[in-house]
Amino acid sequence: MGSTSSAEREAARPAAAGRRGAVVAALMLSMALAALDATIVSTAVPQIVGDLGGFSVFSWLFSGYLLAVTVTLPLYGKLSDTFGRKPVLIAGSALFLLGSLLCALAWNMGALIAFRVVQGLGGGALQGTVQTLAADLYPLKDRPKIQSKLSTVWAVSAVAGPGLGGVLAAYADWRWIFLINLPIGALALWLIVRHLHEPEREATARARVDWAGALSVFACGGVLLTALVQGGVAWPWLSEPSLALFGSGLALVAVVVLVERRAAEPIIPGWVWRRRTIAAVNLALGALGLLMVAPSVFLPTYAQSVLGLAPVAAGFVLSVWTLSWPVSAALSQHVYRRIGFRNTAMLGIGTAALILFAFPFLPYPGQAWQPALLMLLLGAALGLFQLPLIVGVQSTVGWAERGTTTASVLFCRQTGQTIGAAVFGAVANGVLATRLGGAGDLDSVTRALDSGSAPEATRRAIADAVHAVYLGAACAAALAFLVLLFLAPRKFPVLKD
Repeated sequence: MGSTSSAEREAARPAAAGRRGAVVAALMLSMALAALDATIVSTAVPQIVGDLGGFSVFSWLFSGYLLAVTVTLPLYGKLSDTFGRKPVLIAGSALFLLGSLLCALAWNMGALIAFRVVQGLGGGALQGTVQTLAADLYPLKDRPKIQSKLSTVWAVSAVAGPGLGGVLAAYADWRWIFLINLPIGALALWLIVRHLHEPEREATARARVDWAGALSVFACGGVLLTALVQGGVAWPWLSEPSLALFGSGLALVAVVVLVERRAAEPIIPGWVWRRRTIAAVNLALGALGLLMVAPSVFLPTYAQSVLGLAPVAAGFVLSVWTLSWPVSAALSQHVYRRIGFRNTAMLGIGTAALILFAFPFLPYPGQAWQPALLMLLLGAALGLFQLPLIVGVQSTVGWAERGTTTASVLFCRQTGQTIGAAVFGAVANGVLATRLGGAGDLDSVTRALDSGSAPEATRRAIADAVHAVYLGAACAAALAFLVLLFLAPRKFPVLKD
């Protein structure tokens, strides 16, 4: 092993001079901020709109945050490889907390949306850098411990976020949804500053940041994701705004390729896609983001409209997969140590495909325990799929490439979710239009059901629409299986710790 490998091995122990337990606590708190923010705002929308107005644009509270997180992931990954994890995490946390404070002070919907984008600019650093540090802190054999802890944070946040947001909005004020981030984030920030110590690396030439590449990636991602998020919602898919955005996005893709090929230190280096292992994991987790849309977006509507459940009970049907996912992820190490990362992931996603395919065969209207059981099994299958891929791909690169690799994986998963929301939304609305003779989309039909004015035929139409979405999700899972089968190497080229 040469001097470079030795330096990377030393750099892989950033908490050696500090207290690793305190750093892990900080990472979990930071991840909790990002995870809660994805769910806590949704239940307070009526109060926010009632106070600030802007009902026609309130969806940008979520879209703006999602866009900012997604398009900044590659930049933060490269910066953490160049300057270290600590400064990137500190800067991202500070930016997230600033955005939270500004959101609490917002005076109208436009200001709140703008400040949510500021939050998202910091949230990208939280998501990517926390996952990278998790791999830095532990050797390969112990990485499932920290990953299962982070999975548990996401699971608890998914269950607690909507309830916490509703309580704060109902009994305090919606602004506390953002103010609550400040003490949690401040504690995490203090623990990082106090206890995370990264060893000094060998002096090299002054690092050059590819700002032109960062700007082009940000512009390209922002335009394409806006087209996907707003297409079919704010305007028809084949309208002038939609076509203009997609055309501009494709032109910007060419610009990104040209800029990154000429850059000395590109934000998205070519090796991310030239290495079979990383390319396969990127595509497989992009498919995971795609299929996750089916249960997370459409199952609550199915539970309320078809099964007739109250919102709380419908939320429980969805949340059961957050119980089995982290447990399965924690136990996956016992499987991949025997049969390898690829085969374990294929076992998980193959099982997930069968479970998703079984959903349309549930009886109509059925009992609540039936989709809940499928969700419990689906969470277990996806835990067996996702964690081995993340641990495996992080173990194939050294410290100097781990941030970029982790960011590319998360970027593909986020992009898959955005594409899934657009594609499956179009599928659901298309099935409804066919079943109901072109009368409305999923949102309008669901509102009619809530008011008690929709006939039984409408409920069956919603069931058919959700069934079609689940079949699409099963196809996405099958695609991930095929990617791993034909593209991923049988044995990941793991580097020694």
